[in-house]
Amino acid sequence: MTNPEFRQSQSSRANGQGHGGMTKTLVWIGVAGISAAVAFTVVRAVIARRPKDETSDRIQQLIDEANQLLKTLDNQKHA
Repeated sequence: MTNPEFRQSQSSRANGQGHGGMTKTLVWIGVAGISAAVAFTVVRAVIARRPKDETSDRIQQLIDEANQLLKTLDNQKHA
């Protein structure tokens, strides 16, 4: 008399479903996990981008102009 679990284990190995099946499953789980992580990163990068705002551009221009004026004044002081 043989143990039914032993027979099932032997038949699954004969069909190539031993540890190889577990390995394949783990590989596919890893592939799915990496794909999900990449998709999440791409979605966050796309959402984080804000459309160009005219007000922000104008503020940056004014800041640059003010910095240029400060440089000019500083150069005049030292001359």
